Amino acid sequence: MIYLDHAATSWPKPPAVGAAMTDFLERAGGNPGRSGHRLSIAAGRTVYDVRETLAEFFGITDPLRVAFTLNATHGLNTAIQGLLQPGQRVVTSGMEHNAVMRPLREMEKRGVKVDVVSADTHGTLSPAAFAAALEGGARLVVLNHASNVSGTIAPVKEIAVLAHAAGALLLLDAAQTAGVLPIDVTQMGIDLLAFTGHKGLQGPPGTGGLILADFFDSAQLDPLVHGGTGSRSEYEIQPDDLPDRYESGTPNGVGIAGLGAGLNWLQQRGLDALRAHELELSARLREGLGNIEGLRLYGPGDPGLSTAVISFTLAGRRVSEIGYRLDDEYGILCRVGLHCAPAAHRSLGTFPEGTVRLAPGPLTTLDEIDTVIRAVARIAAA
Repeated sequence: MIYLDHAATSWPKPPAVGAAMTDFLERAGGNPGRSGHRLSIAAGRTVYDVRETLAEFFGITDPLRVAFTLNATHGLNTAIQGLLQPGQRVVTSGMEHNAVMRPLREMEKRGVKVDVVSADTHGTLSPAAFAAALEGGARLVVLNHASNVSGTIAPVKEIAVLAHAAGALLLLDAAQTAGVLPIDVTQMGIDLLAFTGHKGLQGPPGTGGLILADFFDSAQLDPLVHGGTGSRSEYEIQPDDLPDRYESGTPNGVGIAGLGAGLNWLQQRGLDALRAHELELSARLREGLGNIEGLRLYGPGDPGLSTAVISFTLAGRRVSEIGYRLDDEYGILCRVGLHCAPAAHRSLGTFPEGTVRLAPGPLTTLDEIDTVIRAVARIAAA
């Protein structure tokens, strides 16, 4: 079996991830921050250690500004719903996932003005277009760091400068890039960053977070969920302390332990080395697929301008047929359709059918890429 669906979730997980989760349940299975006994303390120590690792990984100094969430979608909703009020304006791009577009459309119903900056047919965003869109000012800019359809990487630093000049905050959706591309929240001018643990960070599902930059005033952001935090229990109102303000309810301690193991695995190998491997895979895959008659590739032609996510269509073939045959006849697992990102497919010109998406990962080999190219060529010729 060749697994090429890392843009949906990474697999297989590093063995240390499962081992860390088992160890947490057996040795530190208490409720972190809720009790003073040894199991609760051990659980709390595990959660805080991962919080510290994430703060360093994303370039912030205060670990308490890492708020754990269920996934990137949860983090994005926390930011979008906690920041925006009726009458305010938000600017986003034509390459966004529904994790952004659906909460924005919901806020639009409540009186928030939503403006979408178009992308070109490669998924590329123009800073000049954002500058024009921000001339009237905005409360928030929401940006996908890299498309889950075409892999196209957005010019984050340039757009962050434009957003701040217009008085707007920048919320970055790093679902596709956390653990794939280097991200320094401070240097890149990111006010809020939403990430998921189960993709590039190699952690388990049900993990993720919202990073608050050191320079971001948390008083601006209302919590999405209210409830018990294990702190300030004498009050029936949500505490202002970080990260408790955004972490109501028992945290996913076992998942966070697994996420920490995934982070350690990444750091041992090094993001630069993993990115170099990804670029080699992307180049081979693009070159091989590009030689198949009737096949159209989407996204930038230069692998350096995208993640390893590659989408294609084949003239005269439905994407569902291609995906089924790759799985059934060749044991190649990919994803087809709209990938929960209709806005991106409209930008690329692939709506409403979508594309076949191939997304290799850290353990994918060049031999496997060659096997995939041959399989697609056979399907195209049959």
